[in-house]
Amino acid sequence: MKLYIVRHGEPDYRNDTVTEKGKREIALLGEYMKTKDIKAFYMSPLGRARATCEATLQAVGKEGVVLDWLQEYMEVRPGTTYPPKDRSDMKMMWDRLPSAWGFSDSAFDRERWIEDPYYEGFAVKEHYQRICGEFDALLASHGYERDGFFYKAVAPHNDAIALYCHFGLESVLLSHLFNVSPNIFWHLTGAVPSSVTLLATEEREEGTAIFRMLEYGSTAHLALGSEEPSFMGRFRECYTNDWERP
Repeated sequence: MKLYIVRHGEPDYRNDTVTEKGKREIALLGEYMKTKDIKAFYMSPLGRARATCEATLQAVGKEGVVLDWLQEYMEVRPGTTYPPKDRSDMKMMWDRLPSAWGFSDSAFDRERWIEDPYYEGFAVKEHYQRICGEFDALLASHGYERDGFFYKAVAPHNDAIALYCHFGLESVLLSHLFNVSPNIFWHLTGAVPSSVTLLATEEREEGTAIFRMLEYGSTAHLALGSEEPSFMGRFRECYTNDWERP
């Protein structure tokens, strides 16, 4: 099975949709994804991800399914509505300075990363495990059941499915597939808006599958349309650079 994880186009966060540049990105993405013969499409309920997926669905003439758990991964205090009105009630896991996590013994441990005092007062463990459980249930519905570090190839196939979501959430899914701390993806990788990550199952031993990442954060569709990748989701390359552009 092939698994495409797609980040939404350049976001207009205020209006929960995509910018004018984002509209160009997702139009190019839709044409690009037409060539992939994807059997099932799943999307986050948030507007920017839905707009991105719907551009593809229009291009391919198919329908998609909205999954609540694919919305952006952030933590809110118990009892707080999402999104919270007060920023102090919210933890954006991927938006932390290196000095806040880089000297922690547990930050990159696949089990102990949750012990970070930064998460105190937030149901991080429960939230993370729920997302991973929902993800495994989706994969099981497509023939691959979680079995420890690996997956049982219960009904192996060569079909492709696509998830349209967000960078923080994508990082959680990848950390679960690879059995590592999500901090590796949150802080050391970057999937720019409208980028495509491709994984494929690999069954070298009968009945046992792993997911191998073949592409991460690809912007091939933008290159085909001579559209520059967005800088949103990144930070300045040098401290003296402008904040939004290197």
